[in-house]
Formats: sequence, C-alpha cells, structure tokens
Amino acid sequence: MFKRVVTSESELRQLMGTPSERAVKKESANVDEHGRDFIARSPFLLLATSSASGRCDVSPKGDAPGFVRVLDEHHLAIPDRIGNKRLDGMRNILENPHVGLIFLIPGREETLRVNGRAWIVRDEALLTTLSAQGKLPQLAIGVEIEECFFHCPKAFRRSKLWEPASWPDRDALPTMACVLYEKLQPAGKTLEEYLRESEEGLQRTLY
Repeated sequence: MFKRVVTSESELRQLMGTPSERAVKKESANVDEHGRDFIARSPFLLLATSSASGRCDVSPKGDAPGFVRVLDEHHLAIPDRIGNKRLDGMRNILENPHVGLIFLIPGREETLRVNGRAWIVRDEALLTTLSAQGKLPQLAIGVEIEECFFHCPKAFRRSKLWEPASWPDRDALPTMACVLYEKLQPAGKTLEEYLRESEEGLQRTLY
C-alpha cells in the first residue's frame, strides 16, 4: 500500500527539521495556573491509551465545565460517567498506565495537552467530589502529570472547526443509530422504533 516509508528519527528530522526553542520550552512537568484555568473551563477531552501489545484507543469524555478536578500541580481526576461498558481505555490502563489527554474549550483554537501515568481509582472521598446530577461515579481515572503544554491553533484554523458556516448539513451522514440499525438488523423493530428507543435510552443513561 505505502511505498516510501520513513523508518528512523534521523530521516524524519532531515525531512521536517527541529522544533523551535519556544516549542521545546513551553512544556512543563506540572499544571500551572493557566492550565488549571483551561481545565476548569473545558467540558470535553480526549483520552488516549494503549495496551501492552500496542492496541490503541481514544475515548471522548465530556460533562459540564470543571468536571475534571485538578487535585494539585501534578495530579488530576477524571470521573467515569455511564458508558457502553466496553471499557477499552480502562482495560488498556490496567496493562499500560501511560495516557495522553487533549482538553478542548468550544470556540477556543488552543488545546491543552497532558501526558502522564494513570490509575483506575475508587477513593470514596474523591468520587464524592466528582458527582453530577446527584449521582456519584463508580470509578475515576487518576492521572499523574508528566508533561503539560498548550498546543497551537493551526489545526483549528485549517479545519474551521468552530466556524458554523463551514459545518456540513446535519443530514449529510446517517446518525450512529441509523448505522447500527442497518448493521444489527434488530428483529421486530422498524427504523423509527429503533431510533426512538435509542434516543430514549441515551437520555435515560446520561448519568
């Protein structure tokens, strides 16, 4: 499939060059006040994990701004809300604790990147502080920060992600529920029934 593959860092550097001093020095081993403020206003993050064998997963996490708690300059906690119970990321963490996070804020072109080590935690006192809609999460992901830095806005500028005029029509693609109906072909259910039940289930299991 691919004919010209880069196979070493030296070849990669010859092609791409080296990072600027600014790009290197922006990284820190802790979260400062600017990072804290960003996380406090972020309603959404992406959690990247990998199994011991290299199987990768990226999972979206979202809730009201501030749902991720910064415990101190080296630690944060992410509540685990109700999901589909696949536990892809959780299973990876059990095998390989290294994780990568990207925090986003709607309308902001910068993102905050955090890399570190993670644990699946059940600390009752911590879980109590992570409750939402009157419900406590069963688990949280605790992260020890090893790298933290802001990422530049180029990706958002290029993609025009926050520009509504560039957004495709909502009907341009079928919804996930439509795709699943076609894939699963549930017996005895019309598409309309399946779509209604899917939406009702989503609303019922948000928390």
